[in-house]
Amino acid sequence: MGQVIGPVIRVVVADDQELVRGGFAMILDAQPDIEVVGEAGDGRAAVEAVRALRPDVVLLDIRMPRMDGIEAAKIIAAETGCRVVMLTTFDQDDYVYDALYAGASGFLLKDVRRDDLVHAVRVVAAGESLLAPSVTRRLIGDMVSRARPRPAPAGLDALTARERETLELLGRGLSNAEIAGRLVVSEHTVKTHVSNVLSKLGLRDRVQAVIRAYESGLILPGS
Repeated sequence: MGQVIGPVIRVVVADDQELVRGGFAMILDAQPDIEVVGEAGDGRAAVEAVRALRPDVVLLDIRMPRMDGIEAAKIIAAETGCRVVMLTTFDQDDYVYDALYAGASGFLLKDVRRDDLVHAVRVVAAGESLLAPSVTRRLIGDMVSRARPRPAPAGLDALTARERETLELLGRGLSNAEIAGRLVVSEHTVKTHVSNVLSKLGLRDRVQAVIRAYESGLILPGS
């Protein structure tokens, strides 16, 4: 086992299929920088485990008894700083959008390769999303264009002009490097702007920032 660099990522795995849950836990626990601190077989148990164990990341199956993964994600996102990754056997837009809106940082199919599973946990724990910005933009633009009713988002008045520009570029799917090029600033400065945007608007990550950019009307679907 290699030397651990930095803090260990604490993970809870929630899936009603014991073989899936156990398999994911075994793969992750074998990593020197990841520790599976709990498992759950349904949504309510997952919420309770996250409340009690305070993991960095929770893997949530979308379909679970007693409480589904999307409802569990809403509670976890509202009450804790734990990052949420949804597990699914299919890719349906309605589930994807609802889960992203609930606070999920991304998705994994249950037949994910071992290396991709480990990479996903590390990426999400670092505060990034599992969806490429361009994919996120297309997905959210499509869903918002269907005018599904949502609570009105908070305004953008708290942002500076440069932070509003940053939010718009995030919404258009640009990476930090691309935003730096557009704004003619360093990537470090962009990271600061992104951090300020997330903090001021109470957003968890870049996925949530893209959603806010659309729902605030800063970007119009198809624009």
